[in-house]
Amino acid sequence: MAPDAANPGPDSGDVFAGGSANGRLMAAFDWSTTPVGPVETWPASLRYAVRTVLASRFPMILTWGPQYTQFYNDAYATLIGAKHPGAIGDDLRVTLAEGWAALQEPVERAMAVREASWIPQLLLLLERAGYREETYFTVSHAPAFGDGGEVAGMHAVCTEVTRQVVAERRQRLLHEVSTAAGRREDEHDLAGQVCRALATDPLDVPLAAVYLTEGDGAPLRRAAIVGVPADRLPGSAGTADELRGVAVAGLGVTGGPFGDAVTEAVVLPLSGGAGREPVGALLVGVSPNRALDEEYRTFHELLAGQVAGAVVDARAYAAERARAEALAELDRAKTTFFANVSHELRTPLTLLLGPITDALAESGGELPPAVRDQLTLALRNGQRLQRLVNDLLEFVSIESGRTAAVRVATDLPVYTAELAGVLRAAAERAGLTLTVDCPPLPRPAAVDVRMWEKIVLNLVANAVKYTFVGRIDVRLGAEDDRVVLRVSDTGVGIPAAELPALFERFHRVADSPARSREGTGLGLALVRELVGLHGGTVEVGSEPGVGSTFTVRIPFGTPDAAAPPPASPAAVRGAALTPWDDDLGWAPRPADAADPLGTVLVVDDNADMRAYLTRLLSPSWTVRTAADGQEALHDVVRVRPDVVLTDVMMPGVDGFGLLRALRAEPRTRAVPVVMLTARAGQEAAVEGFAAGVDDYLAKPFESAELLGRLRSVLERSRGRRAAGPPAPVSAPVVAPAPLPPRPRVEDAAPVYAVPPVPAPSAPTAAAWRFPSRAASIPPLRRRLRALLTEAGLAEDRVYDLLLATCEAATNAVEHAQDPTEPVVDVRVTVEDGAVEIEVRDHGQWRERTSSMDRGRGSMLMSAFADITATPSPIGTTVVIRSPRPGDDGT
Repeated sequence: MAPDAANPGPDSGDVFAGGSANGRLMAAFDWSTTPVGPVETWPASLRYAVRTVLASRFPMILTWGPQYTQFYNDAYATLIGAKHPGAIGDDLRVTLAEGWAALQEPVERAMAVREASWIPQLLLLLERAGYREETYFTVSHAPAFGDGGEVAGMHAVCTEVTRQVVAERRQRLLHEVSTAAGRREDEHDLAGQVCRALATDPLDVPLAAVYLTEGDGAPLRRAAIVGVPADRLPGSAGTADELRGVAVAGLGVTGGPFGDAVTEAVVLPLSGGAGREPVGALLVGVSPNRALDEEYRTFHELLAGQVAGAVVDARAYAAERARAEALAELDRAKTTFFANVSHELRTPLTLLLGPITDALAESGGELPPAVRDQLTLALRNGQRLQRLVNDLLEFVSIESGRTAAVRVATDLPVYTAELAGVLRAAAERAGLTLTVDCPPLPRPAAVDVRMWEKIVLNLVANAVKYTFVGRIDVRLGAEDDRVVLRVSDTGVGIPAAELPALFERFHRVADSPARSREGTGLGLALVRELVGLHGGTVEVGSEPGVGSTFTVRIPFGTPDAAAPPPASPAAVRGAALTPWDDDLGWAPRPADAADPLGTVLVVDDNADMRAYLTRLLSPSWTVRTAADGQEALHDVVRVRPDVVLTDVMMPGVDGFGLLRALRAEPRTRAVPVVMLTARAGQEAAVEGFAAGVDDYLAKPFESAELLGRLRSVLERSRGRRAAGPPAPVSAPVVAPAPLPPRPRVEDAAPVYAVPPVPAPSAPTAAAWRFPSRAASIPPLRRRLRALLTEAGLAEDRVYDLLLATCEAATNAVEHAQDPTEPVVDVRVTVEDGAVEIEVRDHGQWRERTSSMDRGRGSMLMSAFADITATPSPIGTTVVIRSPRPGDDGT
């Protein structure tokens, strides 16, 4: 077509001007070889159109004539990739042959009806990078007019939105995966849900398989699969590397928008968290129409992270639920145990308390004072045990839903005053003022009198226990439509951090000063439950050092049953609630007793225990008592005792605090200390010996054993004092009398004869065989003491070796099961001051639970000598070696 003479358009040299790279290429191109002919023959409209395209920085393309000859700018050149610059002057239908099916209709429509189009996110298949690529463009097609106004071609403006479309799609999939995982505890069900979510995006995930481990080091096992038949992927793999070897091309899977074969997959570990082994692996197919570039790899990593997080959460949730179920089962078992034990205890308690009560009621005046006192002691502590059993049963019954409040019309002010009065004597002996203010209520109240008794007594007893100076106020009144009971004290108070857990069962405030460590932690928990059964609430307000106020609010209620008025509370309940109350009236040591062995200071916060030990020791010792470590320290400074016998768990200064204080003071450093405690276990005993205690005895104990240990400790103490001048004291020490001979403990069974080991003058040796019974320990102790003493060993060292050997023998008796011979063999060798003792049983080792352990064992023996234990199927041999003094660096 010849140019219009009236409107020639730009000169040939100006058509491609503007400095663009594509303009220079087009200027050098031989257009005479194309359907549009040489530039000089172009119409003005084509020249203007080409110049406009080249001047734009937005991707633009112009096709001219029926052969769709192409003209495009630099921005468009980057979109077609490797097709540039070959596409210049070529037919658009040929250049974009793979995508023409999508472009034909909008292009031809724009040229035929002269109507521009707008198509967002148009999917196009391009082969611009050497593979069939999934791409997306937002395009607009418009007619291109010739000089005469006719449609001569097509003008298109486009921009690629592939990255945006793919990113949004992948983001939606990640969201679907996280949503599908949910809060599931079955990780295999979770894997199935994840794969169903992955199936919603086959363009990015044409196939996937989730493999999970059953634990650290366990193989991978397939949990779920999508996009491929299950039999085509391995069901398990030792490692993720094995999965990477799967021949993906042979799976026959197609993917992408054009249905091309999937030939590549990635395998990603499912991280178990920092420092943990992977919980599995994720195999994901790669789309054949997207390059595995950095963005695709990041998407895979995020996907694996989502799946791994879901699996870890599922396992944590399952573990937490298992723990919760285990705790619930443990709680049920504990509740059942308490119920069973409590029921079993009631019968023997009845048979104990009944006869004792009857004996005191019928013959109390005729009994000797010592017998009457002991029966009274047994009765008091039996009643305490009965109260604890009743509390346990009450709690178990409430938790099982078998207890309901049976309300009866009650003169609540009078009854509350009587209940509070039960503890008046205990409060007054503690130097406290107990004020009870219970004026008449505006209308009758109905309560379960048995439950109300427990509520009032527990709150007032706690107030007495934790108040040292000041007063306790018990007030009953009415507020709105409720009865309000307030128990206030000027006691030690409760830290704010402890208040939320104060009414939980078995909870006790740590390190809180109190008159005693006695208690189970059930009292306040029971109060809350009993108040709740009345439809009420209990609250506490407290400030450390100021005091506490417990407030109980219950509705006035209506009677559920007709019942007689409650009986007056028995006075004995006060003793059952206050085991620290020291008003026992024990008689002093009889005047006609033999000369005392020395002075023993008994330190225990339980008044009955102090009284019992006083009566036990007073025939042989001068006994003084203290209720806690602080009181004991004042007493020791005044008159130094020969032995201190102390409990461990006491309010204020406990047993270990007392021991440290005694050892830190030069005047009391040499005072021997024996710990007598309810704490059991090897660790407790070793803790005591490590702190410097001279001996350690766990409750319950035998009186003969306690007396024997006290005598032994006194012997050792006097031996040390004889070696050097005594430490100065502020008061004279009671002169010790000669020790009486020890009582003979008869053997429970005969000792088996063993051919004696020849005993030359040096070394000394012996071998004994004893029945595997606890009664064999005393004869072993006697024989070993005689042998070691004859060998010339120091008394302290003899004592240590006796203790270690008897512990080893006790273990042999208690731990050996199914013995081939029911005996314990003991061999002793003493050579040049070095001692070796071998204790051997003939059974298989049997572990004991910590609750059965009374503080003995290898840890205790190790405090005195070098211990070697060699177990075998036919017996265990324990060797105790004590080197000659000085050989170990001492």
